Amino acid sequence: MKDEKLKILKFPDPRLRTVAVKVDKFDKSLENLAKGMLALMYKENGIGLAASQVDKHIRLIAMDLSEERNEPMFFVNPEYKIVDNHSTDSYEEGCLSVPGFNETITRPDQIELSWQDLKGNHHNIVPTGLLTICIQHEMDHLEGKLMVDYISPLKRDRIRKKLSK
Repeated sequence: MKDEKLKILKFPDPRLRTVAVKVDKFDKSLENLAKGMLALMYKENGIGLAASQVDKHIRLIAMDLSEERNEPMFFVNPEYKIVDNHSTDSYEEGCLSVPGFNETITRPDQIELSWQDLKGNHHNIVPTGLLTICIQHEMDHLEGKLMVDYISPLKRDRIRKKLSK
């Protein structure tokens, strides 16, 4: 699957509200999808992309937080638990599915993350900084949630109207 076939869904597309299903087949098609997502993410100048954003409703995230754009990460079936509910960080987030809009969103900044790689191997880390924020943002997509869900209904309606034109 090449990136030409993948297209980023834009808010308010209802398909963005679909909850992704767990990946149980670790094969070449999963790898091809992941690589296609990464290529599209690079092309669109993003740092993270969930499969749900390209209308593939499986639990897969492509990410690269490096300035050189040479440290791709893939998270299959990611899960996290919040370590400290009272420790938060606010970050100005953007989203490829909500182009042209950035919003400051407050999220927990201490989580434990577990996931599988493209071969099905299990991993666990306690992420820090931008990775902590980005993984939560992308995992929201897998749950059918968007960054606009964190802002006021009035602002959300304004964004919906602008993007629907």
